[in-house]
Amino acid sequence: MAEIILDTEGVRLPEGLTKARLQIAAERCAALAERRAQPEAPWREITLHVTHDADNQEVNRRILGHDYATDVITQAYEPFPFEPPGLVAELYVNIDEARRNAERLGRTTWAEELLLYIAHGCDHLTGADDATPAQRQAMRRRDLRWMRLAAQAAKLP
Repeated sequence: MAEIILDTEGVRLPEGLTKARLQIAAERCAALAERRAQPEAPWREITLHVTHDADNQEVNRRILGHDYATDVITQAYEPFPFEPPGLVAELYVNIDEARRNAERLGRTTWAEELLLYIAHGCDHLTGADDATPAQRQAMRRRDLRWMRLAAQAAKLP
């Protein structure tokens, strides 16, 4: 299983979601995604950056050329020739977007919405795409299931 590296500097996590619980939840999402991907080499490392709108927008501009913030940005890298095989990736999840959507939609808590973005990013790491309505629907079902399992593993209130 991939090592999960958390970058939560400068953000306040939702009540009940400690850094330790976030670690457990992210590890669960990554394990579910890795199992789905059935990679030839084990996943090595996923850095999870929890960002605010401004940082997320800057990353989005640099990586995708979009000048706006989004819920999650997924970036995977091939290992250098001298490195061991395996996926190395970064997920940028937007805590401000999670808070807004949880309040606006009322379908999840703020913590669950953040986990949903992590699940969605991990799903993209498997090669899943959401370009068509059918693909979006399949990913949404999987993402919600993974989010619930991650929340259970992290013992969210």
